[in-house]
Amino acid sequence: MQALPKGDNFMLISSKGRYTLYVLVDLAKNGQNRYIPLKEIAERQNISKKYMEGILKTLVDRNLLEGVKGKGGGYKLTKEPKDYSLGEILRLTEGDLASVPCTSKTHEHCNHMESCPSHPIWQQLDNLINNYLDSVTLANLLNNE
Repeated sequence: MQALPKGDNFMLISSKGRYTLYVLVDLAKNGQNRYIPLKEIAERQNISKKYMEGILKTLVDRNLLEGVKGKGGGYKLTKEPKDYSLGEILRLTEGDLASVPCTSKTHEHCNHMESCPSHPIWQQLDNLINNYLDSVTLANLLNNE
C-alpha cells in the first residue's frame, strides 16, 4: 500500500468530520428517544469528553441535536436518522466540499477559470461527491448500506 502524500494536495475529511459522524451514528443507534450523556458517547466512541463537547455544541447550535443539562440529561437527535444526510453533516464540519480551491464557493476567483481545460472536470467531480453525500443518510450508515 502506498503512503498518502504529505501536505494538503488531496481531499481529506477531518477528524472532526469523522468524529461528528461517529457521534450521530452512536446517537441514532443508542438513543431510541432518550437523552444519552456525553460521557457515555465519549466512552463508546473513544473520543475525549473535551473534544466531544465542541462537536456536540456545534450540533446543538445547528439544531441537529437537542441537549438537556442535569440529571437524566444528555443529547438526542432532533429528527429521524433518514433525515440526516452526510452532505449536510460534512458541510457543517468541513465547510465547502470542493476537490480543488478554484471550485470552492469560498475561494477567490481564479484568473485561469475561463481558459482552464480541467475546471469542468473538477466541477463535475464536486457535483458527484456532493450529490452522493447528499444521498447517503445516517439510516444508511446504521444499516451498513
